[in-house]
Amino acid sequence: MRLPKVRRPRLPRTRAGRRRLVQAVMAGCVLALLPSTWLYVSTQGRLRTPADAPRTAVAVVFGAGLWDGEPSPYLAHRLDAAAKLYREGRIEVVLVTGDNSREDYDEPDAMRAYLTRHGVPGTRIVSDYAGFDTWDSCVRARKIFGVDKAVLISQGFHIRRAVALCEAAGITSYGVGVTDRHDVTWYYGGARELFAAGKAALDVVFRPDPRFLGPKEPGVTKALASAH
Repeated sequence: MRLPKVRRPRLPRTRAGRRRLVQAVMAGCVLALLPSTWLYVSTQGRLRTPADAPRTAVAVVFGAGLWDGEPSPYLAHRLDAAAKLYREGRIEVVLVTGDNSREDYDEPDAMRAYLTRHGVPGTRIVSDYAGFDTWDSCVRARKIFGVDKAVLISQGFHIRRAVALCEAAGITSYGVGVTDRHDVTWYYGGARELFAAGKAALDVVFRPDPRFLGPKEPGVTKALASAH
């Protein structure tokens, strides 16, 4: 069976046509990079390390997947940073936000269990079970849990987007980027952020409601009250 011939795309024959093609490609590249540039510029001065994170009542830790019901290595590193900040007295309450859309997949409870094993009292941990993406987590932290200022904890490739989105949601935010070795997952996460930056820009412009909003919850207020 003879396979059909695949026709190669033809380049413009004229110099003007080739110039227009180059200009179109360059314009496409610039447009593709605009959201990432916005994230970089809008979060200047908002990033910290675990060593110089400001003293803030609430820290928000974003979910990053489970392995056999336990936090993935990347998520464990985020939780380790939160536990360290708690032990040093830099934060008082940890809001863990993640995916619990299925009965057999519960990021917030796995995150809570990990934190309690590492010295954070259960009374100082609040769970958001509907943090399906970064925008949802930020909006729910503000509207449902009443957080207006927080330290955000994530990997370096994600932290700028988290800060920008939480700022847009009304939370004064400082980002703590957790350092990880540059493995395949790290490079995948970095590449994914190029596309996620575009969605983040659209979220800020159109401000969609989270997939699930629900009623207000007093968990953070109660946890802060127990801290004093």
